[in-house]
Amino acid sequence: MACRINFPIPSSPILSPIYSAATQRKRGVQHSLKFSSQPGISSPSLATSSSSNGIGNRSSISSTSNINNNNSFAIKAQTSTEKKEERMLVFVPPHPLIKHWVSVLRNEQTPSPIFKNAMGELGRLLIYEASRDWLPIVTGEIQTPLGVASVEFIDPREPVVIIPILRAGLALVEHASSILPATKTYHLGLVRNEETLLPTIYLNKLPKKLPEGSRVLVVDPMLATGGTIVAAVELLSGLGIANKQIKVIAAVAAPPALQKLSEKFPGLQVYTGTIDPTVNEKGFIVPGLGDAGDRSYGT
Repeated sequence: MACRINFPIPSSPILSPIYSAATQRKRGVQHSLKFSSQPGISSPSLATSSSSNGIGNRSSISSTSNINNNNSFAIKAQTSTEKKEERMLVFVPPHPLIKHWVSVLRNEQTPSPIFKNAMGELGRLLIYEASRDWLPIVTGEIQTPLGVASVEFIDPREPVVIIPILRAGLALVEHASSILPATKTYHLGLVRNEETLLPTIYLNKLPKKLPEGSRVLVVDPMLATGGTIVAAVELLSGLGIANKQIKVIAAVAAPPALQKLSEKFPGLQVYTGTIDPTVNEKGFIVPGLGDAGDRSYGT
């Protein structure tokens, strides 16, 4: 018996899922982050209460406009049924393998080949979590050795767009094809000025136009000051890609980057291995894992 596959013709782009409030309560983690306003340094206190079912921790980030006498402001991550589509969502999946690979990456004694492999394994797991309930499917029937089965396949006509930010992004996205059956990869190179901490684009292989409704993964291992990832998402916005169509994959994130993304791109989703509390005056995440590019390629 030949396969019969039903290819639906969607009337509108399939975007990121919105879970019910009950589901959010089951999966959610609440973070309260408090930032210092001292230039170049972020020193938040982090209070976390979590309950998870092994799928992922979901937080929506919104910033308050009140500034207290200590020149600090608060960013709260909380579940809400109001205007979820207008808030940035941050996921820190609680899978023990994710914690394991983050720990390998943190160790200063980890040699470059093992570090690069750990980046790839962490990226594989984060992409798996990010693609949950997000990929387009086709249904049909196939003949098994014992009978007919109803089946679902990932629709190959709508490949996920993957954009690794060079060079460390290449290591984090190395195993993406083992997770996603259909992908298109476009490279984006940005370098950060070590004095101003501002990014400069040195390579842009993005197409002039992306198909309507494209699902886009932007892969940037370290979300520190936020300059690089903001520049990348702004390029996508210029191509007509809505925030809700974009998911950011990172090994480690820090409050300054999350704050900038939340303010500029409501509806965006971020999947990260962990959130660290501080960025130092040189723009490095602390405790972090060092320079991900140098450690991946031994330079």
